[in-house]
Amino acid sequence: MNGAEAWAPGPPERTYLNARRGVVSWLTTRDHKRIGLMFLMGSLTALLIGGAMAMAIRLELLSPGPSVMDALTYNRFFTLHGVVMIFLFMVPAIPSVFGNFLLPIMLGAKDVAFPRLNLASFYLYLAGAALALWGMIHGGADTGWTFYAPYSTTTPTQVAPILLGVFTVGMSSIFTGLNFIVTIHTMRAPGLSWGRLPLFVWAVYGASIIQVLATPVLGLVLLLVAAEHTFGFGLFDPARGGDPLLMQHLFWFYSHPTVYIQVLPAMGVISEVVACFSRRPVFGYRMVAASSLGIALVGFFVWGHHMFIAGQSTFDSGVFGVLSMMVGVFTAIKVFNWVGTLYRGAVSFTTPFAYLMGFLYFLVFGGMTGVAVATVSLDVHWHDTYFVVAHFHFIMVGGVMMAFLAALHYWFPKMFGRRYPEGWGLVSAVLIILGFNATFVPQFLLGNLGMPRRYYQYPERFEALNVASSAGATLLAFGFLLILVYLLLSLRYGEKAGDNPWLSKGFEWNTRSPPPEHNFERMPIIEGAPHDYGAPPEVAHATR
Repeated sequence: MNGAEAWAPGPPERTYLNARRGVVSWLTTRDHKRIGLMFLMGSLTALLIGGAMAMAIRLELLSPGPSVMDALTYNRFFTLHGVVMIFLFMVPAIPSVFGNFLLPIMLGAKDVAFPRLNLASFYLYLAGAALALWGMIHGGADTGWTFYAPYSTTTPTQVAPILLGVFTVGMSSIFTGLNFIVTIHTMRAPGLSWGRLPLFVWAVYGASIIQVLATPVLGLVLLLVAAEHTFGFGLFDPARGGDPLLMQHLFWFYSHPTVYIQVLPAMGVISEVVACFSRRPVFGYRMVAASSLGIALVGFFVWGHHMFIAGQSTFDSGVFGVLSMMVGVFTAIKVFNWVGTLYRGAVSFTTPFAYLMGFLYFLVFGGMTGVAVATVSLDVHWHDTYFVVAHFHFIMVGGVMMAFLAALHYWFPKMFGRRYPEGWGLVSAVLIILGFNATFVPQFLLGNLGMPRRYYQYPERFEALNVASSAGATLLAFGFLLILVYLLLSLRYGEKAGDNPWLSKGFEWNTRSPPPEHNFERMPIIEGAPHDYGAPPEVAHATR
């Protein structure tokens, strides 16, 4: 062998990315990792569309009167924004992307329990998204994402395609949740007991229970609204003998638990990140795991706090208010234990850690406003104002987005085997956190002053705060654009990460980065607890 042959590069390492080549191999794959990446592409596309709609709304609200669009177009834009961001981005963003990619690896499994069902869930997501977007383009709805009757059953705009699209996306969510539950119950590696599960797995498990139990209720009510709009049934329209409050009860029975479909996996991400970058196991592991199930349980009994002014009894409002505040107790357990983990930890301030701090801020601030709007006397004043819009975006968009970006940066080397520029990552984190505050803090003030949400025009006294909110949205958009640029460049030009660039003790880092096609070269045997930085390595390997 001559010198040139000795130094010639060998064949590339075989991973899930190059094990099979061609578009068809991706479209027909049953590999959970590839399906997770395809969900990532779909979710990011939805984020781009929903974000563009948000910028159009903020552009219109720069001035008190009409400017860039008419009233009907404005109503369609905020409806599209809500539908896309909630059902096509925030619901699947963490469980369908990172849950799909990482959950089997964290369990020591080769794949999910039902790989074909997993692929079917992705195609249902695509079909539902396509149907909803087609409906928005051709006679799009002007009802808002809540589709409240009787307006949604009588509007001249076309709501049925959008409702059927969301129904189809809901079926995808049910398939994903069912798959995760069965995988967690039946495919854990030897030695991985319930008391050793990574906290991300616990969080996804709690969210999956909600997906399976609550999503069929949403599907039912959406089908009924579509049928009434199309065929003139009298289910929810009082002019035909229907009851619009029945629709609200059914809708919010799902739509409040769906908050935890989004937030619980986000909390699981934070548990993983806080352990890695404080170099300590999560303080109070059992309480953090149990609080995930507690949130999932109580979340089914708080829907009535959306209906304080809908005519329900004083007793009912009081019960729903108290139960809503109980969610704050379980959330406080998590926050206390995360802070306890950071206490005296060897903290390294990286991009995922910056998003962790942003998450804690948005969760605590948004959670306190949530306790406030769960108080009947305050909610009567704030109901249907921009205060509720700001509260929702702080805890949902702010919290979920912080966790999504923390997960994307933390597991980017695991998924692609490349590093991103840490400096640019921190710059973008600062821009996004500042942008969120600049966008939604003025909306808290607008709501407290009495500005109703969804209004096309407003009095001139609200102009300064609306301009400030639109300026913050511009800063936010620039931060997201920066992330898009450097992550795309990192896919090709980023420094090779190695198998475990964060020196994490999470179970998923005990295989190569990017992982091989079937996750592990040898069957893993779990020893020790997740993120136990004082113990020997957690994963031993048995021969096949």
